[in-house]
Amino acid sequence: MTGNQRKQLIILMINMFIAIGSFGIIIPILPAYLKSIDQGGMAAGLMIAIFAGAQLLFSPIAGRWADQYGRRKMIVYGLAGLTLSMFIFYATDSIWFLYASRVIGGIGAALLIPAIFAYIADITTIEQRAKGNSYISASMSLGIVIGPGVGGFLAELGLKMPFLISALVSLVAVLFSVLVLKESESIQAPEENHVSPDTESMLRKLALSVRKPYFVPLVITLIMSFGLMAYESVLGLFVDDQFGASPQDIAFMVTSTGIVSVVVQLFIVNWIVEKFGEGTVLNLFIALAAAGFLFSLFADDYILFFGITLIIFLATSILRPVLNTLISKMAGNEQGFAMGLNNSYMSIGNVLGPTFAGLLYDVQILYPFMLGFVLLIFTLFITIGWQRQTRKKSALVKS
Repeated sequence: MTGNQRKQLIILMINMFIAIGSFGIIIPILPAYLKSIDQGGMAAGLMIAIFAGAQLLFSPIAGRWADQYGRRKMIVYGLAGLTLSMFIFYATDSIWFLYASRVIGGIGAALLIPAIFAYIADITTIEQRAKGNSYISASMSLGIVIGPGVGGFLAELGLKMPFLISALVSLVAVLFSVLVLKESESIQAPEENHVSPDTESMLRKLALSVRKPYFVPLVITLIMSFGLMAYESVLGLFVDDQFGASPQDIAFMVTSTGIVSVVVQLFIVNWIVEKFGEGTVLNLFIALAAAGFLFSLFADDYILFFGITLIIFLATSILRPVLNTLISKMAGNEQGFAMGLNNSYMSIGNVLGPTFAGLLYDVQILYPFMLGFVLLIFTLFITIGWQRQTRKKSALVKS
């Protein structure tokens, strides 16, 4: 890469790190904060579900705007939305204003993330693109890992201090982008009478997906996202209610599981898939994730539950790239359509998982883990049956 490319890439990485990290800061303090305003599992679930839902619904529009009006504008507006969301979170204790702030934050993320990846596409060659995207993904992972750790430290200074610092850090990112980030050179002019295939309704795409050879991996993606986000949404509340965990304990748990996920995806996934194949890995780690949900029901102290959480995150950090690879291999020449469907199924799981988990948590705190276990066992049977059917079809074709 040229010096100018590296400079632009570093600016984008800083923006992505700050955006993801600034939200991560509030994760450890959220359970204690929700308790302080007399809210429980439903509120914790909706905090995540509303954000994911707003991001899902707004992403197609935001992607088109990035093409029409420029990447830089969408990056700045997206960061501004995230900043406003954090300031509202700091300024009010009204649950309805907090939900509104999550809508604004989800829209901000929808504007920001596609624009950053489009910017990368503009400033890199095809050969450089994978490397550029991997750097951005690494900055996202770093934000996920570092943000909660910083939040746990800041919680010692006051219950609302992480919200204020998160808002101020995000504001710095806005000013940084306004002053330093230049527009990329590949802005597409809007076409008045042209309808992109991406504008096709999500419902129609989901209906078409039923006939695709990779439909079962898409369903597994949805259930995995549902289970993981359900688990994450009540994790902090659970360790607080069951074991009296402090914000620092929650920060340590979230940060450690994030580090495990990054290390596994960088160094283990390729080796384990090459050695055992996608099908075996899929079955093994769905079963491992299900076992983690089951063992969660019987954990009687923080350390044991922490170990179980590491197992669940280890399994899902392997399942996600394996499913992506499997779908990509089966998609043939419709990679864009397949990856779009993959994102839609994952997003639906991200919305439904926290919503159901929050509702169930307020009924009985173990119900979200029971639901996750049942769904994953059901998924394991579906996966094994699908693999057998696929092998039979392959055998018939060969004969």
